[in-house]
Amino acid sequence: MRISIRNLRFVAESTGVRFAFATVLILAATAVAQAATLDPAVLPKVEAATFEVVQAKPDPDPLTYEKPLPLDLLPYQERTDKYYSIGTAFSIGHGRYVTAAHVLLAGLDSLWGPPALRDSKGKVYPIDKIEKFGLRRDFVVFSLATQPGDAALEIDSKPATNDVVYAVGNALGTGVVIRDGLYTSDTPEQQDGAWKWMRFSAAASPGNSGGPLLDKDGKVIGVVLAKSPNENLNYALPIQQVLDAPDNQAVLDERTYYALDVLDGAVQNDVLQAKFNLPLSLADFYRSYETLVNKHEDQQQQALLKREADNLFPSGSGSARLLHTIPPEIFGFPGMIARNSNGEWALAQSNTKTIELDNNGFVEMGALGHNLLFHIRRPDKLDAKTFYHDEKLRMDLLMKTGIFKRPVGSDSVKITSLGKPESESEYVDRWQRHWQTSVWVLPFLNARVVAYTLPTPDGCVVMLRPTAGSGLHDTTLDFNQLSNFVFESYQGTLAQWKEYLQDTSLLPDAFNSIRIDFDYGHRFAYSSKRLAFSYTPELQAIDPDGYMDLAFMFFSDAGRAVWDVADVRIWKGTPNQIGDRIAFPRFHAPLEGLDQDLSDTWQKVVKREHPYDGVARNQDDLMTINAIIGQTTGKPAVLYSVFFGIDGNHPQDFMKSKIDLLMKNTQVFEH
Repeated sequence: MRISIRNLRFVAESTGVRFAFATVLILAATAVAQAATLDPAVLPKVEAATFEVVQAKPDPDPLTYEKPLPLDLLPYQERTDKYYSIGTAFSIGHGRYVTAAHVLLAGLDSLWGPPALRDSKGKVYPIDKIEKFGLRRDFVVFSLATQPGDAALEIDSKPATNDVVYAVGNALGTGVVIRDGLYTSDTPEQQDGAWKWMRFSAAASPGNSGGPLLDKDGKVIGVVLAKSPNENLNYALPIQQVLDAPDNQAVLDERTYYALDVLDGAVQNDVLQAKFNLPLSLADFYRSYETLVNKHEDQQQQALLKREADNLFPSGSGSARLLHTIPPEIFGFPGMIARNSNGEWALAQSNTKTIELDNNGFVEMGALGHNLLFHIRRPDKLDAKTFYHDEKLRMDLLMKTGIFKRPVGSDSVKITSLGKPESESEYVDRWQRHWQTSVWVLPFLNARVVAYTLPTPDGCVVMLRPTAGSGLHDTTLDFNQLSNFVFESYQGTLAQWKEYLQDTSLLPDAFNSIRIDFDYGHRFAYSSKRLAFSYTPELQAIDPDGYMDLAFMFFSDAGRAVWDVADVRIWKGTPNQIGDRIAFPRFHAPLEGLDQDLSDTWQKVVKREHPYDGVARNQDDLMTINAIIGQTTGKPAVLYSVFFGIDGNHPQDFMKSKIDLLMKNTQVFEH
């Protein structure tokens, strides 16, 4: 994930139910403005030379809401304006205009159209050419396709501290206003002190970014850019820094950071340094800029992964414990393999909330890092083929959780559909799992929603992140890596499994060596390169409501990490109902030096000690019996346990006959 103060971000509450979208506009609301005392004779020039930076409101809106939007709750100007007001710009003469770089970059991959200037009469002027650009200094100089006039602000390149200054800008989107204060001090820029920011006390609000800071005579001394996070002082770039910047050049020179959610505390620190020639049209500028920034982020990710390669799952000693872990008894909600502060890779799980759907469906939701995770259980009456291949339908099911709401004045309206995705594709992770990738738009936020969906027998798993319009590459880059660390067990009723297995486009490559055949009321058979077994209703009922879990795990196979089935579990009913159950957990010899629990369990398996001794036992009114299949002499590397469980209390002879019946039709192909 790219870390930058200029990024747009979503803030997820702990429940994962509601989101507040926050644009990291560098300016925030401040104290009530003092009355401006600028010479009235200067005001007409200031007004004529200062402009709002605007973007067109998208139309039509592809979203569907739970009720009509109560737009009458918005101020009249806001609900009738055809544009969003995002910043301020000003003329310095000779057809050149200045604003903040981050204001211009708001148009990058924007859903609101390109930024343009709007004068006090409401006329809009498209940007023509980008002539100068400084990312780190946060400024841009450009021309317009049509000139508004010849009004321009004069320059004062040597202002004095403690003098009165005036911040001129589009305060909170209400038009250009002037507010006074003092030029209090200078402070070195944070990276290497290459210049000094101006600090001033004149009030500034969201929308002031890019506006002029004037001296007492109405001359430009700086470009208003940022607000101090801790005190009522604002920042401006001295105008001389703009004038001295090289002509016809875009300069990218800024400290950047890259981190990946699964790597605790690991951050790739770099400086983005690049240049390209100007002038360029706005569209060509965006393409050149985005190409360089995306390439830099690609390099950052690769550098981070290379730096961490020796200890990146499944490599390194920190992975050993997880690669030798026994499959958990029940695993429902998806998790993510992540490295904790002590260097160990472990399964990270989220607190979850469940929303019931019609026809026995539900959505489980949680959050891990910057990512939302969902498990959708497909409603029984929903056609499987439609569910697996209709992205809009699946997202509409997620919308029933109320995760996205649109604020309108004092109200908040639930979004019930995002419409059709903007794009669809497929991504295959390192374990050869096939993810369906989709992107939706949230036009009112100038944002997108990225979803990676993994089909499963009972429905699907969804990894989702809302992102700024310009954050699509960043999120895709992250998700391509994070998909490798998703932990998911494949579960469902036999009826769901039948439909899932018929659509081979959904199946991970691990299923190439797995064959599952069943005939309701007659026979069930499973075979893979590791294990084969079969049984009839004499052992356990075989019907559509039976439940099977292929417990896929990451484990070591002949020294190589694989993602494969580590346990096959089949219930007569659902896991929540306990019920009759058979299972085939896989055990393998732990490495020396791992924790004692793993070693003790392995020794019990090898020696066929309790509970792997073929002796029936009663636990919570469930009778169970466990036995080891295969030879345990010598030094076996892999062994399987054969498990049978049934409700009630049953004698040893009965339980032994059941486990013998199951073992009779079981073969193990690895040792």
